Amino acid sequence: MRLVVQRVSRASVAVDGITVGQIGRGFVILVGATHNDGEDQARWLANKVAGLRVLDDSEGKLNLSLLDMAGEALVISQFTLYADASRGRRPGFVDAARPEVAEPLVERFAQLLRAEGIHVATGVFGAHMLVEIHNDGPVTLILER
Repeated sequence: MRLVVQRVSRASVAVDGITVGQIGRGFVILVGATHNDGEDQARWLANKVAGLRVLDDSEGKLNLSLLDMAGEALVISQFTLYADASRGRRPGFVDAARPEVAEPLVERFAQLLRAEGIHVATGVFGAHMLVEIHNDGPVTLILER
């Protein structure tokens, strides 16, 4: 699994003009799955994200996690994280897991984050989504397992 984690002051996601998820301070997490991903990757990444210390403490240092400050997460499925644009002008997506594999895995990742004690909102798998992100910092990390 591959994640792009963006620290945000707030974020929301809409489908067909209707807001389906929104958060305050925390992370927007774009989640991509590939063919060999499963429970182990989802569990490890959920634990990593919950404890990731990239939120400002009272001195402005990157020292707090979502758990430390009751932060929230907006999880968005993003198959294009496994795009291959090494040849030509049109990316290939053969490394992205098929929807029937990726959808339950992205949902499992969100469930595992909730089990860590994080409030989690989500987008709609496979939908055309408008994601509004208010980057804070900006702080953006790529995590992979």
